[in-house]
Amino acid sequence: MGVLRFLRLCALFLTFTVCNGWLFDSFGEQRRREADEVALWPLPQKVQSSGTAFRLSATSFQIVHGKGSTAGPSCSLLQNAFRRYYNYIFGDVRKHGKNLNNVFDSDVLELQVLITAADPECDGYPSIKSDESYSLEVDQPAAVLKAANVWGALRGLETFSQLVYEDDYGAHNVNKTSISDFPRFAHRGILLDTSRHYLPLRFILENLEAMAMNKFNVFHWHIVDDHSFPFQSRTFPDLSHKGAFHPFTHVYTPSDVKMVIEFARMRGIRVVAEFDTPGHTQSWGKGQTDLLTPCYSGSSPSGSFGPVNPILNTTYDFMTRFFKEVSTVFPDAYIHLGGDEVDFSCWKSNPDIQKFMDKQGFGQDYSKLESYYIQRLLDIVSSTNKGYMVWQEVFDNGVKLKADTHLHVWKVKPQYQDEMARITAAGFHALLSSPWYLNRITFGQDWQDAYKADPQNFNGTAEQKKLVIGGEACLWGEYVDATNLTPRLWPRASAVGERLWSDENVKDVGSAYDRLTKHRCRMVRRGIAAEPLYIGFCPHEYGGQ
Repeated sequence: MGVLRFLRLCALFLTFTVCNGWLFDSFGEQRRREADEVALWPLPQKVQSSGTAFRLSATSFQIVHGKGSTAGPSCSLLQNAFRRYYNYIFGDVRKHGKNLNNVFDSDVLELQVLITAADPECDGYPSIKSDESYSLEVDQPAAVLKAANVWGALRGLETFSQLVYEDDYGAHNVNKTSISDFPRFAHRGILLDTSRHYLPLRFILENLEAMAMNKFNVFHWHIVDDHSFPFQSRTFPDLSHKGAFHPFTHVYTPSDVKMVIEFARMRGIRVVAEFDTPGHTQSWGKGQTDLLTPCYSGSSPSGSFGPVNPILNTTYDFMTRFFKEVSTVFPDAYIHLGGDEVDFSCWKSNPDIQKFMDKQGFGQDYSKLESYYIQRLLDIVSSTNKGYMVWQEVFDNGVKLKADTHLHVWKVKPQYQDEMARITAAGFHALLSSPWYLNRITFGQDWQDAYKADPQNFNGTAEQKKLVIGGEACLWGEYVDATNLTPRLWPRASAVGERLWSDENVKDVGSAYDRLTKHRCRMVRRGIAAEPLYIGFCPHEYGGQ
């Protein structure tokens, strides 16, 4: 066979890299160029990658439990993840009927997942103390992913899926790579608001998927507020029946909530529910008589209502029963209790409240009344063996708090750095959201501001800095519903994800832009409607297809 004919046959089979053992430098260069364009997000703590590229074939590559792993085929969480990530890697092969990977077998035959801890935590829930570290070695004939438990394995699977790239001819490749990785902060959250606009279940699940892609591990579910009460309580069904936008179509049933929690668990994500009181509770009053404070105009009731009524025993009876139910529905060790933005004007107008204030010796300091209520509520929640998170006002107003309370900083003024310093100086754990209110939008690449903010950027000791557990990107719902939720959140939230995961010295905005642009395309390819960062296109679009 002549050399020319031999080359034509190689081209016909679209191998373009190796043909019967012949390596073509020009095509090898193509593979190295493609490898350079692999964009890991968030950036691992330590990564070494070479130009040596290996082929992956959809027909022969598999993800398996490694020999000696403490988690085996009975670990449904990992089995589910194996299937999910195989589809992420090879989804287009099946979707478009491609057979390019069938010409040759894989250079890397399998990804072996090795869990080393005695308890792999297959049936558990992630927690603030979960170990998410992992190591990944990609070589022939197998890649090896090691993690102490399933949570680290999930993060490593995401990283491996991001290492796989397609060359110009659609063949799947992965470079020889060594990674050692772990998160900088234990709490990396996204807050979604389902009260101001109801978010259909599938959009919550879609964003949990996006969170896993960006290595977030907390879904802060701001589930109810003034505007609606979509949480369907078995103990107090009137709360949603009368307080939701619609009693049947705009509620989260017990089965819906259970689905969200399990979907999140399968991706290593905690679900922390927020039930904010005593303010932000107008919708509660529609289904629970006498819970809210009657406001007065002069000596007569005005017909409007203010915050939760803190002087009635029935208030605390209700809260005891309600939070007992909440503690059984949400398995996480923490509940977010809010405590922010309490308007005192209604309390000040109510003569019964005024008498109570005098009796308690509070004078005209209504922050003391707020503290009285919050303290009793914290005792109620503590009795359910739950820890609590609260907004910063609870600390600012001097409420007595348990040592493991997580204080959530959200105010921009005065400077949030000063608040972080005060909270940690008092010995409390802090998490930051002030610079990450992603419902606030501006023209251009405002993700850069989020990327530059750092939870530990305040004047404090090393011990104070250790008390910072992380932060959350918040998407409040005044101007957000299902039509614009995902593109408004992503990839802007990705910037927060890298800040909370990667080393503190990962700060180069230019490098981040290049990687984030490619990561955004990766999200779009997986069906997540992330908005573009700037002018350009995603390689998989192929002319808009």
